[in-house]
Amino acid sequence: MASKELTLDSFATTVGTEGIVLVDFWADWCGPCKAFAPVFESASETHEDIVFGKVDTEAEQQLAASFQITSIPTLMVFRDGILVYSQPGALAGPQLEQLVQGARDLDMDDVRKQVAEQQAAAKQAANEQSAE
Repeated sequence: MASKELTLDSFATTVGTEGIVLVDFWADWCGPCKAFAPVFESASETHEDIVFGKVDTEAEQQLAASFQITSIPTLMVFRDGILVYSQPGALAGPQLEQLVQGARDLDMDDVRKQVAEQQAAAKQAANEQSAE
């Protein structure tokens, strides 16, 4: 499956699904983005069970700003609607394959437990701060 363009309207429904979604934040004027594009497209053809999405940061400035994208390309990986990886910089093919395998190998029950613990700690800290 080839990569698909993601917009502000389609982003949440795309990354919020079950399974793995890789998102490439890029711009047409960005040399490293252009160098990474064929690697990303090739991986999208190899891994037909994974959604490969692309966000043009020039056309989707609000979306890029909401994720605080300050360097491109930035690659994000979502699994079952949870952001599990976010890193700026272009990857070589073997590095991207390692990232895909790492996303496949995640114990999502453990990830969900960690997210719940982080949210509980943040809520407790906010409650303590507001009590002061």
